[in-house]
Amino acid sequence: MMKTLLVRGMLAGLIAGVLAFGFAYAFGEPSVNTAIGLEEPGGHSHSHDASAPSPEEEELVPRDIQSTLGLLTGVLVYGVAIGGLLSLAFAFAQGRLGNLRPRVTALLLTAGAFAVVFLVPFLKYPANPPAVGQPGTIGSRTELYFGFVAVSLLAGILATVFGRKLADRLGAWNGFLLAAAGYLVVIGVVAWLMPVVDEVPPTFPASTLWSFRTASVGTQVTLWLALGLSFGAFAEKTLNRRTAVAA
Repeated sequence: MMKTLLVRGMLAGLIAGVLAFGFAYAFGEPSVNTAIGLEEPGGHSHSHDASAPSPEEEELVPRDIQSTLGLLTGVLVYGVAIGGLLSLAFAFAQGRLGNLRPRVTALLLTAGAFAVVFLVPFLKYPANPPAVGQPGTIGSRTELYFGFVAVSLLAGILATVFGRKLADRLGAWNGFLLAAAGYLVVIGVVAWLMPVVDEVPPTFPASTLWSFRTASVGTQVTLWLALGLSFGAFAEKTLNRRTAVAA
């Protein structure tokens, strides 16, 4: 059963990745192209990020490959990996969160993972398009972001564990509220202690930054929502079939 759920989770991640790629290409790439245009000679801004080549540097991967095959590959790999991890979490959580249908359990896990893994870290360290960021801080910015993701994930896991124990004593609703409050307090303190990163040039267009960040959020929402819905349907069908065979 674990192997079956893992395959279903990876398949759901593949489906979600395809949909997320479509959203990112349609709504995210225009703002990326605009930001790259600002880096070129004659633009209103110059690049401060080593992620894009300077006019004197030769581009190793053509832009049309980056925005199509490169983007598709990255999103698919991310979706399949997240789908596999979701299936493992589902196998552990099913039956431990109450008498919930597999579809509902999958959606709850997906919503919680979306908030803990992406949304909360995004609020602290939002994504930036090309032309934003100093080359010398790429390593430190990456470490800060993934460090915050790790703290958020650990706090989310602990909140789930303690919330389950509190639910047995105080009821499901009270246990959920106390666990959520504990997570918010911990993550709020950590966010306050961690350094602030703000390297957006004053001349960078606010509309381009807003479009890029909203597209980033939209891409993640599309991926996680499609993942939760598709894996929930797969898991429910698989478990119902197992129950019927056992009966």
